[in-house]
Amino acid sequence: MSKTKKIIVMSSLVLLLAVTAVLNVLLAKNRSANGDTAVATSNYFTTYRSERTTTRSEELVQLDSVIALYDKDSEKYTEAVNLKMKIVEIMEKELVLETMIKSKGFADAVVSIGVDSDNVNVFINSNELDMTTALSIYTCLKDEAGVDPLNIIIMPVYSQI
Repeated sequence: MSKTKKIIVMSSLVLLLAVTAVLNVLLAKNRSANGDTAVATSNYFTTYRSERTTTRSEELVQLDSVIALYDKDSEKYTEAVNLKMKIVEIMEKELVLETMIKSKGFADAVVSIGVDSDNVNVFINSNELDMTTALSIYTCLKDEAGVDPLNIIIMPVYSQI
């Protein structure tokens, strides 16, 4: 890859990072201007998904730049491709698990699977968490994703939608 292409790719990454930072500041100002905790709570799930998507998009762009910079035979290229595939796989699992949990009667749910760990965090829209509900979610995660119940954390986050 030529030096000019490398400069263009890196400049694009810096520009994307700057745009993300500006949007983040604007959203933070908008959120603090509202000052209403009910609104902040009801938007918790939407905000969490949005931030997760933004972070993952940035990671994928960075991996794409690494993939573009190195030859297919290099170790860095292989590592970047493997990590990108792992992130995509995690994103798909999170989406499926969120849908399955919502189908159990929750108004909303967010699942976060760690890239570097086996931990799975589940945030459900519920004012309380009883044993039956927790067991139902544990079973779902164990059967669908093969997650060890010791690595699952379920957090109720009550939000009126």
